[in-house]
Amino acid sequence: MIRIITKTEPSPMRENLMRIAAVAIALAASAVIMALIGYNPFDVYAKMVQGSLATAYRFRETMNKTIPLVVLSLGIAVAFKMKFWNIGAEGQLYLGAFGATFVALNFGYLPAVLLLPLMFFAGFLCGGFWAFIPAVLKARLGASETLVTLMLNYVALKWIAYLQYGPWKDPAANGFPKIATFGKNAILPSVFGVHIGWIVALVLVVVMYILLRKTKLGYEIAVLGESEATARYAGISVSRVTFITIMISGGLCGAAGMMQASAIEHSLSEQLSGGLGNTAIITTWLARLSPPAIVVVSFLFSLLLQGGSFLQTSMKIPATVADILQGIIIFFVLGSEFFIRYRFVWTSRKNKGEAAE
Repeated sequence: MIRIITKTEPSPMRENLMRIAAVAIALAASAVIMALIGYNPFDVYAKMVQGSLATAYRFRETMNKTIPLVVLSLGIAVAFKMKFWNIGAEGQLYLGAFGATFVALNFGYLPAVLLLPLMFFAGFLCGGFWAFIPAVLKARLGASETLVTLMLNYVALKWIAYLQYGPWKDPAANGFPKIATFGKNAILPSVFGVHIGWIVALVLVVVMYILLRKTKLGYEIAVLGESEATARYAGISVSRVTFITIMISGGLCGAAGMMQASAIEHSLSEQLSGGLGNTAIITTWLARLSPPAIVVVSFLFSLLLQGGSFLQTSMKIPATVADILQGIIIFFVLGSEFFIRYRFVWTSRKNKGEAAE
């Protein structure tokens, strides 16, 4: 008879080695699959790296995907730490972009030194508001935050579509459904060829690391995540901590939307996210909610995304090959989490009988 028992707590080094081994096995398994469908896996991997890092333009495109992934993952991580399953990063990103766009279109006369922080604040506030809705519904009605945050993604996307095809449609676009392009003072500047969002993202990583590991609020978030009853017994205000945490979570996702609208699109559109809000859920989980690890995992996933796009033009390979690779890596890494914490034990009938006696 096979039983599953819990292992003793493994060391951090052992955990990391097992995860690295899981990624290596995933790459090997992906190579076998690519070979079976007629592609040389070594050429595919080489082209993916080349398409992500070989030139300044490709590296910049990889970084343009890494920056929002990092900020979105930080926002999701703080909610997950409290066991609030925020699956609505996509919608919060769009609402943040909406807030930033509202400021850019109505206060475009302001200098950049005032306009950009105002856009950031508006994006943070709108993203936080969109996350706060499911928090209230969960607290008052017992609604599932997973379902509500997921459904609000579609509401946010339809709201942006309504604006794009309706009241915010640019009259100068000759009938094309497009929101007006931002002025120069509403566009984030570049530093070393990449928009300044990479500096903002690194600052946020440090801030969130300190908040979660070194502050009273971080301790309260962790306790509340473990047990609401324990938090109440310890004198923690559950409603206060929940409100602050959810506002930070949604606000960071909204800030990512502001950066995408300002630095990448220079406007607001339905294609703003490109699915990054959903990808960030994966990167957050694989990084185990650790802000420093989020940077590494987000960069590696951006390599996959950018490299997958390059495969289409260089080798005429569908971008779904990169999706297959992502899926296999996720499968093996999540599988490694099981073997980190549990192990199989074979129990014979004889041993079972002796144990019963």
